[in-house]
Amino acid sequence: MQGLVLLSVLLCASCHISLSLTNSTASNGTVADGLLENGNFENAPNATNMKGTVVVGRYTIPGWVNEGFVEYIKSGQKQGDMLLVVPEGAYAVRLGNEASIKQKIKVIKGMYYSITFSAARTCAQEERLNVTVAPDSGVLPIQTVYSSSGWDNYAWAFKAIYEVAELIIHNPGVEEDPACGPLIDAVAIKALYPPRPTNKNSVKNGGFEEGPYVFPNTPWGVLIPPNIEDDHSPLPAWIVESLKAVKYIDSAHYFVPQGRRAVELVAGKESAIAQIVRTIVGKMYRLSFAVGDANNSCVGSLVVEAFAGKDTLKVPYESKGKGGFKRAELKFKAVSNRTRIMFLSTFYTMRSDDFSSLCGPVLDDVKLLSIQTSPNP
Repeated sequence: MQGLVLLSVLLCASCHISLSLTNSTASNGTVADGLLENGNFENAPNATNMKGTVVVGRYTIPGWVNEGFVEYIKSGQKQGDMLLVVPEGAYAVRLGNEASIKQKIKVIKGMYYSITFSAARTCAQEERLNVTVAPDSGVLPIQTVYSSSGWDNYAWAFKAIYEVAELIIHNPGVEEDPACGPLIDAVAIKALYPPRPTNKNSVKNGGFEEGPYVFPNTPWGVLIPPNIEDDHSPLPAWIVESLKAVKYIDSAHYFVPQGRRAVELVAGKESAIAQIVRTIVGKMYRLSFAVGDANNSCVGSLVVEAFAGKDTLKVPYESKGKGGFKRAELKFKAVSNRTRIMFLSTFYTMRSDDFSSLCGPVLDDVKLLSIQTSPNP
């Protein structure tokens, strides 16, 4: 009898791995940009493997392996006086203390990828999530809520070391109520193609066109978490070196000054992005960029502070919250072979239509070019 049980478990594990590696695929057989297999958890567990909302068994949720106290949540379900809402479809999962979900993904060895997922906290003020694709891992703080819905989209990036990557989303929290923990929904992946500088722009990815997957049905952008380095950034070439996140926005849901993507600096001086660019000592340079608002009711006096080495510039923008932008430039002389450029927002700002969502100035179309100087007569 024990042999039959063990055989059943092994068969389940084999089925799971097979399903995980045959989700939506690109022409080369690897995972395609978009939701992972059952990434929005709409393919429900079998009712016989449920104890109320609690998932029983590691392979109960199709496409996923779960560990610890995991709940399968239906949109509209109540937790005390709070009504739980699900952004993508009708179902999500909740991770209790030390609980996790994981999935194997077929990828291209050596390629960079970003993971985007929706998360909402339900109990503690200091909730966080560990996201891992070995050997890379990161801690994503989710205590600050940036949208009035309570849900935010987060991005995290990794470099594929093997042809099969195992994504793990883990709740390391320890709460008095073991059922407390964040809700997870809509997990997606996107291949990243790190841009290079050109003879027209020394800044890489200056238009922010290369970045994480943006869900078409969730109009609140994607948060790039703090303390993200440029070697594994979901916003290639850029560093988020602040205490709070920056928001990656798209033209389908926001006003964007140039192209299809931009960055919104949503947390004042705690929301900053930077990049190290190559320069020639003694040469003059022009750093140009666009500052505006995202047409998201972010009304008031917005200011972007730009830094290039030791030179700084403050760019004020009076926002009516209906979309628009202005261009600015900072001229400086390079004093090093590498110059750090950085942008941050001077003020904290809240949206005028709900007074609960952080917002800020939009940054886009960042360019750096050397200025040709005339030789002395």
